[in-house]
Amino acid sequence: QVQLEESGGGQVQAGGSLRLSCAASGRTVSSYVMGWFRQAPGREREFVAATWSAVTSRYADSVKGRFTISRDNAKNTAYLQMNSLQPEDTAVYYCVLDLRNGAYVSKTAWGYWGQGTQVTVSS
Repeated sequence: QVQLEESGGGQVQAGGSLRLSCAASGRTVSSYVMGWFRQAPGREREFVAATWSAVTSRYADSVKGRFTISRDNAKNTAYLQMNSLQPEDTAVYYCVLDLRNGAYVSKTAWGYWGQGTQVTVSS
């Protein structure tokens, strides 16, 4: 009965910023790893970022230095701050919860997925 709902997607020009939110229900997220994946048309779903705590996060090389993952456990919500967006960032972004093994870059390692939110970056 765990539900994850992403919001904050939309259209932005290259160089702009967006902040995605992921609200969880049915589970207190404080004890779970949370993360983000994305999938562009014709591409495989790929890892973006994950957070274990306020001091432990990992990022894909393609977004490191531009994106920041964070969480507010009191609100059962995770965030993805995306800066310096480029057209290649255009994708559906998915929130994930509950890492079940150490392979956080693998989509099969995560227990729960949101429905996705579209991010479109125009040049």
